[in-house]
Amino acid sequence: CSSGGDTLPLQCHPTSSKEPAPSAPACSPAVRKPSRLSAKPHLRPAKVCQAGDAYTREKFRPQARRDLEKEKQRLQNILAKGKDVVEHKVKQTLVQTKEEEIPEPDRFEELVNEVQERREFLAEMEALGQGKKYRSIILTEISQKMREMEIIDKKRSEEMREIMTKDLPSGNKSNPQD
Repeated sequence: CSSGGDTLPLQCHPTSSKEPAPSAPACSPAVRKPSRLSAKPHLRPAKVCQAGDAYTREKFRPQARRDLEKEKQRLQNILAKGKDVVEHKVKQTLVQTKEEEIPEPDRFEELVNEVQERREFLAEMEALGQGKKYRSIILTEISQKMREMEIIDKKRSEEMREIMTKDLPSGNKSNPQD
């Protein structure tokens, strides 16, 4: 503290003989105004607290219970054999049934549907007067889909030829040595 009881200045210029310009006296405690307590308390009334969600209880939702007998059998298998045999069989059968139920989607049919959707889109855009903007893009996409359909068709026809040639009896072929 200085001789006047004020705090020491924050910035000091020891090499200069000039006195620093007086800064805002907001930092000095002598100028500080004592804080006034507000007349209103900062607590919320009970009605406001009860109106909110603070006092509502969550409804009890029972969860699925475990089958204790299955748990006992599982623990016995683990302790006796070192692994859980029953669990693995159940998981494997579930996976096999799921794979069998889901038929593999036919890519050729998907392509036919996509080409149809693009044609419908182009017709809608032409009806709205935007046909010039989208025509080249849509026709390019349709030609790509058609090309992919041709490739699939060739593969299918080759597979069918191979199946048909395997099924034919080999006795009909002429032997050059005969």
